[in-house]
Amino acid sequence: MMIRRLGLSIGIALAVGLTGCSSQPKGPGPEALEALLRQEAEALKAQNENQDADLGVRTTWRIASLDVVEHPDDADAPWRGTVGFKIRVETSDMDGKVEVDEVNKEFAYVFNPTLQKWVFEYH
Repeated sequence: MMIRRLGLSIGIALAVGLTGCSSQPKGPGPEALEALLRQEAEALKAQNENQDADLGVRTTWRIASLDVVEHPDDADAPWRGTVGFKIRVETSDMDGKVEVDEVNKEFAYVFNPTLQKWVFEYH
């Protein structure tokens, strides 16, 4: 009787342990993922705006779009996101004339469920 109880306890503990280990890490919901991607976009914007101000180049990065799409068949990257920026570059020449260029740039991200964060998607 004691051996049966011990065997049953070990079996239940093993089943619970294996079930817990085999499941994929749970990630945040779509709204939270969008908020995290927006934080990544704001960090990228802050890192790149006006980095060449000493050279007379003024840049303004504006977040133009932010998209999050679920990919349930991809366990390694269940969510993909894109951030679109409208970048305005103002350059002053020696005569004081300001030249303005505008460019659109998109960055692709994947959500890593193990790290629980967005990372750049490299092709």
